[in-house]
Formats: sequence, C-alpha cells, structure tokens
Amino acid sequence: MTNLKGCGLGLRSDFLLDLKHNNFSPDWWEVTPENWMHMPRVYEKAFEQAVFSKPTVAHGLSLSIGSIDKLNKEFVKKIKEFLDRYNIEFYSEHLSFSSLNNMQTYELLPLPMTKRMVNIISDRVKEVEDIIQRNLILENATYYLIPYANMREVDFINEVLEKSGAKMLLDVNNVFVNSVNHSFKARDFIDQIDKSKIAYMHIAGHYFDEESNLRIDSHGMPICSGVWKLLEYTLKQINAPVMIERDNNIPPLSELEKEYLHMKNIVKEVQNG
Repeated sequence: MTNLKGCGLGLRSDFLLDLKHNNFSPDWWEVTPENWMHMPRVYEKAFEQAVFSKPTVAHGLSLSIGSIDKLNKEFVKKIKEFLDRYNIEFYSEHLSFSSLNNMQTYELLPLPMTKRMVNIISDRVKEVEDIIQRNLILENATYYLIPYANMREVDFINEVLEKSGAKMLLDVNNVFVNSVNHSFKARDFIDQIDKSKIAYMHIAGHYFDEESNLRIDSHGMPICSGVWKLLEYTLKQINAPVMIERDNNIPPLSELEKEYLHMKNIVKEVQNG
C-alpha cells in the first residue's frame, strides 16, 4: 500500500468530536462506510477534518462477498461514491457473507471452505472491483461453526487471494480467536499465509464465554497478552501497517491512546530488531 505506513486506529463517532480538544492523532484512520454515508450533520465537519488530514482506509460490513445472491450493484456504487468523495483508495471487507435471499442480516456468517466457494468469491471480487475501480482487500473473519469444509482455513484464504487477485487484511486477533476455538496453532497460520498479499493488519479485543467455552470476537475489550504476543510474532515476518479496531464499549480516547502507543512500541521494537 503506497501511502499507508505506521499505526492506525478505527475512527468512531464516540470520540470524533473530542479530537479537536486532544493532541492525539494516529498515523492513519480506518472508517466504516456504512456508519458514515448518512452521518448526522453534527459530525460532518469533524469527520472531514479527520479523514482529509490523514491517510484513510475504508472497512465495510455488508458487502457479503461470499453470498450466492446476486451482487447488490447499487450498494457497491454508493460505496464507490463514498470512497471517491473522501479520496479513499483502499477498501476492505470480510471474507464471509451477510445476506440471505437479498435480505441483510448484519451478521458476518461463516463460509463453506471449498473450491466452489473459492470460485464464487473470485467472480464476485471481479464484479466489485469493476465498479469501485480499486483493488478489493479481504479480511480473515472469526467463525464459531464450519458449515462445510474440505480445506483448512489458511489454504482456503490463500486460494481465494490467488484466484481473485484480492489483497488481504490480516486480523491477528481473529487468527488467535479461531486458533483457540478450532484447535490449530496460530503461529502456523501466520507462517503459512501468503505474505505477499497482506495490505494491512488489525488487532482487537475479545472475551472468553464460559457457557459456550468459546473465545468471542467482540471488539469491545482491551487487547489481551496473547494477541499482543502474536502481533509481535507476525510483525517479524510481515512488514505491513497495523491498527486497533475497537467497535463496542468504546473507552475514553486517553485509554485508546495508551493501547495505540503500546502497539507503536511493539512495532518499533520489532523494526529495530
């Protein structure tokens, strides 16, 4: 990614208006188009100041790249309008599906990890890219059940990236969560993923649900030590920008700044060897 360097943070309305009273500013922002395409006027000026002052990427929620429904081209055109308006070059989405019978569930649902699904996604990636006139970036998602699979997750993702030509948003927290829930080694996943495809990376928080005995990808908790350690391991192999994704239970900006600075220190230590 040509103009994206260093460490980023997800821009949220919870602290957007506080930015003008705070000296904190990340190297770059990530925004969710669905949350900002119809923003209240009170946020417009502050949003524009933020995204025009720093490199910004867009991370969508409802493209449903793995759906067998016909692509919602009108929605994708609206995404392009948003990207063009704010001079956003990079658009990422989840390697999952969220629509059924053309109805949006607003859930990131797991895909069958099969050759057929690789072909379906590859065709849809090309459709999307023809409209947005940009390379699509796909994120490895968390999943709690596997509807059908004859491939390992890492092999499935590598084949999707190779066949579709898409880039990858590597979510380190999602690798950690899936590795615990599905009993594979997170470091093996990092070792085997196609590193030439990585555009940028996420880290986030999760929690352990005792009733289900699962790690839940909530994006609403502080980042745990296991994810920090996996990030450090990953950075030793992958030189790519990294950011904190916090979607729920948004803490004060000062608390986010502490996590951000911790992330920057890890990046700096790895780079300095």
